[in-house]
Amino acid sequence: MTDDKVIQLHEPVKDALAEILKTGAQRLLAQAVEAELQELLDTYSYRQTENGRQAVVRNGYLPERSVQTGLGDIEVKVPKVRDRSGSGIKFNSKLVPPYLKRAQSIEELLPWLYLKGVSTGDFQEALQSLLGAEASGLSANTISRLKSTWEDDYHKWRKRDLSNKRYIYIWADGVYCNVRQDDKLCLLVIMGSDSSGRKEIIGLTDGYRESEASWTELLQQLGQQGLSIAPELGVGDGALGFWKALTKYWPGTKQQRCWVHKTANVLNKLPKSMQPKVKEALQDIWMAETKAQANTAFDACLERFEAKYPKAMECLNKSREEMLAFYDFPAEHWGHIRTTNPIESVFASVRLRTNKTKNCGSRATTLAMAFKLMQSAQKRWHRL
Repeated sequence: MTDDKVIQLHEPVKDALAEILKTGAQRLLAQAVEAELQELLDTYSYRQTENGRQAVVRNGYLPERSVQTGLGDIEVKVPKVRDRSGSGIKFNSKLVPPYLKRAQSIEELLPWLYLKGVSTGDFQEALQSLLGAEASGLSANTISRLKSTWEDDYHKWRKRDLSNKRYIYIWADGVYCNVRQDDKLCLLVIMGSDSSGRKEIIGLTDGYRESEASWTELLQQLGQQGLSIAPELGVGDGALGFWKALTKYWPGTKQQRCWVHKTANVLNKLPKSMQPKVKEALQDIWMAETKAQANTAFDACLERFEAKYPKAMECLNKSREEMLAFYDFPAEHWGHIRTTNPIESVFASVRLRTNKTKNCGSRATTLAMAFKLMQSAQKRWHRL
């Protein structure tokens, strides 16, 4: 084989389409900036100096600079003007304002990549496939500055008006985040479903464990935002703090204990050999077609296992009314309201990200990060 037939596999292959798009974008941007300049010149075309000369005229270009975009770095030259009248008229492009380093889409992309698991020190390498070799200037400090906008979004969200809102169901849960070695943060979250069946996060704060005082503070905050109508049903696990707070703040709201948590609690009090049988008996309860049939299955489960396993059956029977509350609502909603799965799925992404950032961050940044993660997950939730 001759040398001219050898394929140099180690040489990078240029993306011809990307190069064409980049060149075209650069030309369009230059034309758009020129159109902005011409609009300014037309606006002040009537101004003249004492000797009859045009007052505002072109005066070359500012030094060429690069702007990061999704197509890679685009070189741009912004023109200048001279104001001979001394009025201080200058040209500032709206498309390429002074000190712009990257497009708005890139500005928004960077903190979201961090949110999804990319560490601040890995951005330059991670974005090379998107921006090419031009992915420069993406230091950890740059990413941290962009993330700071989340905190502003979170504080605005906490002060939004809820006076025109009514939630039929709410789900409540807490998740612990080991953000710092000496600071174990407990996030308290309330999700709601309105009369149209749309689910959304309505409350998020940090608290001392899952205490009654912390939950009461969150419920009071919602009241201060204008949420005055109590929900029909509250769904949660066996954490006593939430239920005590709910009973005092919204006494008319029915309570539904999560069947997933209750099943786990009951099975933990049984020998492994008996767990499959008891689990099947518990499924017969919450899968019954009517509340009457569920009560019948409940009685059968207690009668069958209470003699040998009194602690497990006591754990089941002590919240019987709260376990069957979902039967008082439309059957098409049962799959959503008999467990805390809707809110547990949200916490999965929060745990993943906070585990990634352990031993760094703070209370404020963790709350803001969790808020953004939940907002992202909210877009994929199913309506009731």
